Amino acid sequence: MAKKYKLIDETITFNGCKLHRIKAVKDFTDVNKGDLGGYVESESNLAQAGDGWERPATNYLS
Repeated sequence: MAKKYKLIDETITFNGCKLHRIKAVKDFTDVNKGDLGGYVESESNLAQAGDGWERPATNYLS
């Protein structure tokens, strides 16, 4: 399965958890390759399959 996003080095700490910003690695729905998304704790918070995407103002913790 081809990945649709990757975790980048930009991080924040939210409620004591380190969150990583996501970056699109391919075009899908209204997301373009290179777009920056929100922050996730790990890849288990956002599926690589499907059209789900976290907008820049979104934080997801496991």
